[in-house]
Amino acid sequence: MDLSNRTVLIVGGTSGIGRELARRFAEAGSTVVVGGRNREALSELSGEAFVTVSIDVTDSDSVSSARDDVLARYPELDTVVTMSGVMLMEDLRDPAHFEATRATIDTNLLGTIRVIDAFTPHLVRQGSGTFVTVTSGIAFLPFPPMPSYAASKAAVHAYSEALRAQLDGTGVDVVELVPPAVATAGQEKVNPHALPLDDFATEVMHLLSENPTPREILVKGVLGHRWAERDGTYNELVAKRSQALAMLPTRQS
Repeated sequence: MDLSNRTVLIVGGTSGIGRELARRFAEAGSTVVVGGRNREALSELSGEAFVTVSIDVTDSDSVSSARDDVLARYPELDTVVTMSGVMLMEDLRDPAHFEATRATIDTNLLGTIRVIDAFTPHLVRQGSGTFVTVTSGIAFLPFPPMPSYAASKAAVHAYSEALRAQLDGTGVDVVELVPPAVATAGQEKVNPHALPLDDFATEVMHLLSENPTPREILVKGVLGHRWAERDGTYNELVAKRSQALAMLPTRQS
C-alpha cells in the first residue's frame, strides 16, 4: 500500500492506537480525517490541523451523517479504518454482566459493520480502496476476564474474512490489523509487557507499506497469540491467562 497519497478516514481515531496511526498516515503524506464521539479529543485534533467528524458507531443515523459529511468533502476517499472499541471486564457468574456484553458487541462488532456498510457502496463504485478492520490478539488467544471483548474481536476477524471474499474482484481490499497489548490508556501500568505505542505504530506502518499489503498486519509481539493454536501452546497460555480472573472485583474478598 502506498501510504503517501491516500485519503484516510480513521473511525475511533481520537485516542490510543487510532490517534497515533492518524499522525503516521499524515506524516507519510496522506490526507487524514479522524472520526469519534469525544468532542474534546476532536477539538484537540482539529488544533493539530486534522479534519475531524463526529461519529457514534452505535447509532446508524450518526454513521450515515458522518459518511455523507466525509464524502461531500472528500469524494476521493479510498481508505476506511474502523478502530472504535470498548474493552470491559465481565464476571460471567453474575447475570449483571450482560449490559457490558451488549455494549461491547454493539460497539466492537455491530459498530464495525455499520461503518463498513456505510462506505462499501462508495468504494465499490470507485473501483478501488481499502478497509482496515481492527481485531486483537485476544481474538485468537482469549483473555478470560474479557469474554465479550474476545468474542467481538473473533467475530470481526471472521467478518473481515467474509468481506474480503465478497469484495474480491471489486478493487476493494480488506486488511485486518491485529494488535497485541499496546501501552495506551494506562495499559503499561496494567501490563508491563505491553508494546510501546511508538514501536507498534512504526512496525504497523512498515507492514502496511509492503506491496502487496498483507491481509493481516501482525507485528512480532502478536505472533504468539495469532498462532498459539497452530503451535500447540493454546491450552497452556489460556490457563495461564485465566489466573487474571482474580482481577475481577466480584472475585475479590
